Amino acid sequence: MPEPLTLDLTGALLVAMPGMGDPRFDRSVVFLCAHSAEGAMGLIVNKPAEDMAMGELYDQLDITAARARRLMPVHFGGPVETARGFVLHSTDYQSRLKTLDVCDGFGMTATLDVLEDLAAGDGPDRALVMLGYAGWGPGQLEAEIARNGWLTVDADPGLVFGTVDGDKWMSAVKSLGIDPLGLSGAAGRA
Repeated sequence: MPEPLTLDLTGALLVAMPGMGDPRFDRSVVFLCAHSAEGAMGLIVNKPAEDMAMGELYDQLDITAARARRLMPVHFGGPVETARGFVLHSTDYQSRLKTLDVCDGFGMTATLDVLEDLAAGDGPDRALVMLGYAGWGPGQLEAEIARNGWLTVDADPGLVFGTVDGDKWMSAVKSLGIDPLGLSGAAGRA
């Protein structure tokens, strides 16, 4: 039996619709690092972690604080493997170990060297550090989109890296030409 066709949303943004029902994703903007018939993996780009700062992360990983020139917020990347780190970044950086080239303007590295390079001032120009990720099994994301759980938006480095976290959801919705006040969590049929 052939695999069902799936729309490849790798490199797109998912924007949570009002009334999604899962508080972890309320007003979330998720960058999709991978999407295929096997499932999807993404990183929430607009939710700073409440209980972790970059200096603490450097300390936990024994990255010398004296070297740590680049402090930035640590984000809640999603509810899966919340102790695992990911860095979504501009494509001017390639890890010595492994970087996933997601799409034009975006790379993702999940190895310690990117944090060491950020601390030393040698990392990517633009970066978001996350703990955890969002994951979907085969067909799960497509079903959530069909139930009106998510809007999809083209990923823009300016929005992802250059917009204040608290403004990303509104900016993503407005990029579609939609007034966020008019959004409804209920799906309709014509």
